Parts: sequence; structure tokens; C-alpha cells
Amino acid sequence: MPAVFLGVRHHSPACARLVERTIEELRPAHVLVEGPAEMNARLDELLLGHELPVAVFSHYRDGHRAATSWAPLCDYSPEWVALRAGRAAGAEVRFIDLPAWHPAFAERANRYADAEVRYAEATERLCRHFAVDSSDALWDRLFEVEPDDGLAARLDAYFALVRGDAEADAGDRAREAYMAAWVRRAVAAAGERPVLVVTGGFHQPALRALAGVRGTDGIVAPSGEAVGAVGAAGELPFGGGGDGWALGADGWPQVPAPPAEARAGSFLVPYSFRQLDAFAGYQSGMPSPGYYQQVWEAGPEAAADGLLRTVVERLRARKFPVSTADLIAARSLAQGLTALRGHPRPARIDVLDGLAGALITDDLDRPLPWTSRGTLSTGSHPAVVEMVAACSGDRTGRLHPATPAPPLVHDVAAQLARLGLDGGHGSSYRLDLTDATDLERSRVLHRLRVLGIPGHGRTAGPEHGIDPVFTERWEPRPSPGREAALVEAGAYGAGLAEAAAAALTERTHDAEAGADAPAGVLFDAVLCGVGTLSEQLLAELAARVGELKTPGPLGDVLATALGLWRHDRVYGVARGPLLGAVIDGATGRLLWLLEGARGASGVDFPRLRAVVAVRDAVLHAPELLAASRATVAGIAQRISRDPDAPIDLRGAAFGLHRALGAVPGTSTDPAEAVRTVAAAGPDALGDWLAGLFALARDEVTGAVESGGGDGGATESLVDVLDSLVCALPDGDFLSGLPALRQAFAFFPPRERERIAGKLLERRGVRGSARSLLRTTADPLLIARAGALEENVSRVLSRYGLGAAS
Repeated sequence: MPAVFLGVRHHSPACARLVERTIEELRPAHVLVEGPAEMNARLDELLLGHELPVAVFSHYRDGHRAATSWAPLCDYSPEWVALRAGRAAGAEVRFIDLPAWHPAFAERANRYADAEVRYAEATERLCRHFAVDSSDALWDRLFEVEPDDGLAARLDAYFALVRGDAEADAGDRAREAYMAAWVRRAVAAAGERPVLVVTGGFHQPALRALAGVRGTDGIVAPSGEAVGAVGAAGELPFGGGGDGWALGADGWPQVPAPPAEARAGSFLVPYSFRQLDAFAGYQSGMPSPGYYQQVWEAGPEAAADGLLRTVVERLRARKFPVSTADLIAARSLAQGLTALRGHPRPARIDVLDGLAGALITDDLDRPLPWTSRGTLSTGSHPAVVEMVAACSGDRTGRLHPATPAPPLVHDVAAQLARLGLDGGHGSSYRLDLTDATDLERSRVLHRLRVLGIPGHGRTAGPEHGIDPVFTERWEPRPSPGREAALVEAGAYGAGLAEAAAAALTERTHDAEAGADAPAGVLFDAVLCGVGTLSEQLLAELAARVGELKTPGPLGDVLATALGLWRHDRVYGVARGPLLGAVIDGATGRLLWLLEGARGASGVDFPRLRAVVAVRDAVLHAPELLAASRATVAGIAQRISRDPDAPIDLRGAAFGLHRALGAVPGTSTDPAEAVRTVAAAGPDALGDWLAGLFALARDEVTGAVESGGGDGGATESLVDVLDSLVCALPDGDFLSGLPALRQAFAFFPPRERERIAGKLLERRGVRGSARSLLRTTADPLLIARAGALEENVSRVLSRYGLGAAS
């Protein structure tokens, strides 16, 4: 008996009806379904009686690669219907696709990701021919709203056309060869009974060819429509399973096993309609799952009526004015569009376009979202947002209580119960980090946080390595998807500590994704209990800091590690050797990056903070560093004199050089350096001072030796700066004022008041220094206004219009 191939679109009600009807009337011996073959031994678990949607979550992790994948199933998924109806009909049901961890699924997070992007050219031609906007509208036009008579033939023609224009990649070819091996084995085992093969339509034409059967005619399906088939005659031999796939002890193709050193597995997780919806970024199948659930349950006409009512109810609940007349107009427009477009029954776009025409009177600045694929953009019209939400639905699946869960789920439940953290997701917690039990509670909550498990969020607590805060407050947070998140986090490890360490180690690989990512990983490791986590984590982080390419993030890592190494009194990491390795590696890498830095004018504040971190490491943890104090001072001296180095970095390097001690035979007189830099202009002077003040503010408020005078006279740097600034022409002063103000912003108010006092003293003026800091408007605005007034006065005087003397 031939094998019957049904090519389907994932999550299509029309395809699901075809599968159910074919199984009921064909009564096949085997039903083979595109899905993870490693789940075949657990089909009873899959069919326990869950509330759909659910998904098979698969994970893989070794020393080189980590991957996760989902295979979602809802009531109207053809694959789910094939499993359920096949089991009810007494057929032997099997998944026949490669495991999700296999390299064939590389970079694919969704097993059922449609191949539409690969046959876009063919679908674009069809869209033009049928005058529709998108592949979803095309699918509805051809299959969902048309009568079921002839559906299989139309699907065959459609998938043969689109596959004919597309070239399968290596991953698809490997998967199709493996699935074909299952088909051949099933045909041989079935004898005279039929075999039904349900796969994505993209694979159907290739599977027909790869099944190894030639020269047979199609059979007639129970509905009377022609269905492509292959018979037993002329098939290739089964020895060794064919295509290199060996047969197992049960006579079926072996399921590839992951490498011994890898962690891999599959578990069921609850899924939601929002995750299924194409407008939320889902890669596969039909959009608007809530709408198509109604199509599956009640048909297109009832689904259209329900959508109209739901959208109006949602808009009214949000105080959007919708009258009965608007509802009547929307219904009339939808019916008219259905007739105008030649649809025998209302399609989703007919209803949505009718609603849009009746409810949206404003000009739209973007196309309606159902005219293409993709997420709903920010700023969409409120009516559009509610239409999409109504189509999406809010259903969330639920697993049967007897569903097996990964060990992590049980470990988390046990730890929460032991520590009294299982009081419900509405409980708040205030934790004293100096108390051993509260510290353990904090670590458990932080481990759940880094694993992305919803339930609680920290609203108060230490924010960095030297934050003198010893309490935390955790507040309840909405926790939709908590059960699924726990199951998915089981991919990281069997225990909570192990899983958190693996998640943080994975984050180190993406350490440059954000400016604070490396430091955030380090501090999160401490919050999670670095002493009880994997030492591999900090070793990995220590290695990664040597690969960072920008000083800012690296400086944050160094400052965080140094603060914890010096001052930690809570987490037990002070003076730890692993933090020492991070400090040494970050300092060495920073010195190399800073000496090679090049750039334009301006102040790079993250880079200046990195120089400060280097200074602190040399002054407070010299025993950890491979570079000596004299070596670092020499590097700083070279940077300060490098004309190609950024001017703010040169100022910071000068301050670092002075803070660490002068190299013999060199000058560290800031007054002399300031005069030299001032020759380059006031902007350069401001940037240079910003670098200096970031490292050495005391150089301004203290007196220093002039360095060049014979009598060893002393001269305050305030005096030098005051003289230079007062000598600037008005135009140069206005030009350089923003940079100078930025430089002096490094001083706190009390120190700025001391500087103002010295300026008054220089002029022999008595008064409040504080009043100089309290202007009635922005000082830059005042300076520009003064320059404007001076300019106006000169013009008036030039024409004899000035005031009498």
C-alpha cells in the first residue's frame, strides 16, 4: 500500500481538518509526523490531557555550543491532530525528525519555522496574481476560506510550486534524508496497510522523491481528491537504514544521541497564544492564534462575528468611542469586502479591513500590520492595537499535573520551601544581608533572577561592589509563564546554583553586548554566591576581560572587582584569589588599550573612569598586579606626552603619573603642563583639565611647586588657571566655557566653594564665595548675554549712539 504524504502549514485549521479526516477514513497502520524523534518514547506524556497550547522544549549545551528550540502545538496544529487522531484510530504514531540539538537546526529556535522566506519569490508572484498583500492573506484565500473539497490537491500544487523555486539548505537536506528513512521503514513494516506522512509542505516534494519509490500512481483519498503517493515497488533497499542512518534494535532508524560530554534533553512546557502570534515575532505558521482557534472550533463565519464583537468590547473597555452604528458599519464593510474579493466565506483580512475602515478616521503613518509579517510597531493606532490583541487571544496552556519536569523544578521548590520563600508570589521580603539565613534567601532569589524566572523583583539593595547597603527588599511581580520559565531554565543544570552559574558563564560570552555587561556579570555572580557557584565562572570572566576592546566596560569590571576585593563584608569574596585574577587581567588589558588609544576632541567619561580604576588598583592592590607601580607610572607618563592621544586621556595620564610618583628626570608640575596645553586653545584646555580632575582634584585646591623657578616659589594652580582664563579674548572664552565648566563639574559643591573663595582672595574682594555659585540663570547663558551686550555697545559707540559719559 502506498505512503500518503500530506504537506501542511503549521497551525493551519484547514490542514488540521484534512489530517483528521484523512486519518479517520484511511485508517493507516502508521502515522509519521514531523517532530523530534527523541520524544517517541514519551508520546504518552505528550498525550496526557494538557490544556493547549504547549511546546516541546529542547536544549543542548557543550563546551562549544548552546542551543534551545521549541516545537509548539495548539488544538489546530496539524501535527497535534495527527498524534491525537492517529492514536485514536489505532495507528502506530511516531515523530520522524532529527532531535532539536542536531546541527541541522543550527540558529533555528523554532522547529516549525516556516520556510516562507526561502520561497518568497514564488509567493510574491502568487500574491500579485491573486491581488493580495501578504502570504497570510494568500493562504487564507487559497485554503482557509475555500471549501475543503479538493484541498489536498490544492496543497500539493501550492507546495510543489513554491519548493520548485527554493533551494533547501544543508540542514533541510539532512532532515529530509532522515525523515525519508523513517518513511521507507514504515512502508516496509505496514505491508498492505497505508502509511500517512504529515510534514511541513516545504519538505513534502523532497520526501516523495527521497522515499525511494518510483513509478506508482496516486491513490484517491477518502474525500475523492488526488493525493500524491509512493508504493512499495521499486523502492531502494533498507540495508543499514538508507542514507547512512543505521537501524536500531527496534528496526527503526536510530535517534542520534548527543555527545557524551554534552547536556541535552527535551521537556514539555506551557505555551501561550501570544508566543504563537506572528505579530509578537513568532517565526512559524499562522498569525492571530485566537482568531484561528475560533475558526477551528466554530468555522470562519462564527470567528468573524466573534472578532467583531471582541474588538468593540476591548475598545469600549479602554474608553475608545465605538457606537452601535460603528459596529454595523464594520460588519457591513466586512461583508462587502468578502463579496468583492470573491471569498466564499469571510477571511481574517476582510474582518480586519472592515473594522479599520469603520473605526479609524485618522490618517495612518504606517501600513496596517496584517498587510505584512512582523511585530506590531510602537505608536500604532489604538484601534489597530486592540484588533491585533483580539486576534491574538490571551490563552495560556497548562500541563497535566503528572507531566515530568526537569530536576531544577523540584530543586527550586525544595529550596523555596526550606527558606520560607514559598509564601506565594504576592509576598514581599525584606532581607538583612548580615544574617546568614537572609543572605541565603537573597542568593536564591538572585539565582532565580539571573535565570529569568518571574515572580519577584528587587526594589532596593546594593548596586555595586562598594555600595554600603546591607539590606534588600524584594517585591512581587507579575509571573506569567513562570512554570515554562522554570522548565526552560532546567537546560542550564539540575540544581539552582549550577544553573545560575551556567547562565552567568554564558553571559560572559556576550560581555560586550552592553557597556555594563561584564561588570554586571561579575556583580551578579557575587550576589548569587560566588563561593558556592562554579569557579569556572570567574575563571571564564578573568579570561574574557583580556578580550574586551574598549576601556569603558573593562574599567567597570576592574572597579567592581577591586571594590569587592577590598571592601566586601557580606558576600565572603574579600581578598579572594579569583577576584585577584580578574583585577590583574583587567589592569593589564586596560594599560595596553589606553596606551594605544587615539581619537578626536571631547571627553570620554567611561574611559576616564577606567583610568581611575587603574590608579586605585595600583595604589590599593599592588600585590595582585604583574605590572609594577613604576611600570604603570612610566606608561602614564608616555601617554601624557603623546600628541596623538586624546587630550582628555593625556590629562588623566598626567594625573595618574603624578599620583603614582614621578619617573626620575621628568616634570610633574601641573602649572607648567596647563600653560603648555592652553596654547592649543580653551577647548583643549577644558578637556585636558577634565582628565586631570578625574584623577587628581587636589591639584587645584592645593599649592604645588612651580617647578621651573630658581627660588622654588610656589604657585597655586588656581592662580595659573585664573590668569589664563582672564587673558582669553571674549570669543575664545565663550568657545571654551562649556569644556571648562564640564571639567570643574568633577568637584563637589564644597570644593567648588573653596575655589571660588581663592578667586575672591586673589582680587582682594570680600564677600560670600557661595554666592558666586548661585547664579540666577545658566552661567553660559549669562556669559553669552554679556558678550552680546558688549557687542551692541561697541556698535552703538561706533555710530555715536552710545550713552553720554
